[in-house]
Amino acid sequence: MTATEKRASFGLAGIYGLRMLGLFIILPIFALYAEKLPGGSSHLLMGIALGAYGLTQAVLQIPAGWMSDRYGRKPIIYAGLVIFAIGSFIAAFADNIYWVIAGRAIQGAGAINAAVMALTADLTREEHRTKAMAMIGMTIGITFSISLILSPLLNGVLGVQGIFAMTGVLALLAMAIVRFVIPNPAITRFHSDTEARGSKFAEVLKNPELRRLDFGIFSLHAILMSVFMQVPFVLQNDGLEASAHWKVYLPVMLIAFVLMVPPIIIAETKGKLKPVFIAAVALAMAAQLMLMLMQDSLWGVAAALLLFFTAFNVLEATLPSMISKIAPLAAKGTAMGVYSSVQFLGAFFGAAVGGALMQYVGHNAIFFFAIALLLVWLIVVSGMQPLAVVRTKLYHLNEMSDSEGAALELQLAQLQGVREVLVVAAEGMACLKVEMQGFDEEAVERLIAA
Repeated sequence: MTATEKRASFGLAGIYGLRMLGLFIILPIFALYAEKLPGGSSHLLMGIALGAYGLTQAVLQIPAGWMSDRYGRKPIIYAGLVIFAIGSFIAAFADNIYWVIAGRAIQGAGAINAAVMALTADLTREEHRTKAMAMIGMTIGITFSISLILSPLLNGVLGVQGIFAMTGVLALLAMAIVRFVIPNPAITRFHSDTEARGSKFAEVLKNPELRRLDFGIFSLHAILMSVFMQVPFVLQNDGLEASAHWKVYLPVMLIAFVLMVPPIIIAETKGKLKPVFIAAVALAMAAQLMLMLMQDSLWGVAAALLLFFTAFNVLEATLPSMISKIAPLAAKGTAMGVYSSVQFLGAFFGAAVGGALMQYVGHNAIFFFAIALLLVWLIVVSGMQPLAVVRTKLYHLNEMSDSEGAALELQLAQLQGVREVLVVAAEGMACLKVEMQGFDEEAVERLIAA
């Protein structure tokens, strides 16, 4: 990667990370705070407030990406950060649960994810784009773990209102990074591999294997939000003050991060994605059962959370990889857009349903909800077709006509180890889905150079 590509990749990963930090950081302590607000005694309203960002994010992120094609990446990112900051400040100064709901919904309306991905594609060459996207993906995972640890600590110093205000300030500071650190793209254009195309929605939604994965990410984030509707109360009932919850989350997240690595390596290098995936779903279900049965023991809760977040990390890492392997190359950006939207929709659903169950059925109903949803997911994923051991490779093309691109596509498709080819002459890109073993990359490079 060139210095410019590295600066763009690190800068955009930072922007994405700051944005997600603002959404994640209140998760471990929000329920305890909301309960004390006027109107917060309604767990249903509490759940809606916790998950409101997911609904607006799910609805607006793909349209925001399309707007960035028309009006430019940076203007849409600036607008999204301002909207997010406004929502953060509204939540910070809210004196009842209704204003917190409004603030969280406005936070989610600052949907910059698709625009950030598109700008990343604008600023990186095809052969290095995967690295840039991996940086963003790693940043999201690290940000999530850090937020769970920092949240209780900051709560003891700033309080939840102070945390909301801090995220608003960080969003405004992120605008300076966009202005002074992120380069301006020489050309802004549509990228099939990172952006959603309206004409491909039907193809993506009709694909049964992609629907299984979309249901999976929906369920995973629904269960995650339901966990944070209940676990803060469980930890508090076990004698741990809110400001000390980090003492559980810190070792849990560190150990879970280590434990997730071997399964992912086995899944990706040994062609065992489906068995590892099913095992992780089963582990998450066992963790929920353990949480329900051992909630009176602090050590039991910590052990259950360790199992859950190990499974969560494995699933969160493998799901995008599976989407990439299954989605047709021409619809990859669309498949990822739908996947991301469904993920945020799941967050809203999990928080709202969790709140409703706590309000009208009882606190333990959340665990039954999570176990039932995981059982359905286990049934759904058990019918998944075995995944081919493939990876996606991107190559830059010199200027060529559509007919020359079509001819190159036919030639590339005949090479050893190539499963699928997409050549988009207008984007100067060749995208190949290739086998992990037996792929002759030198032959591809020679053909493209010729």
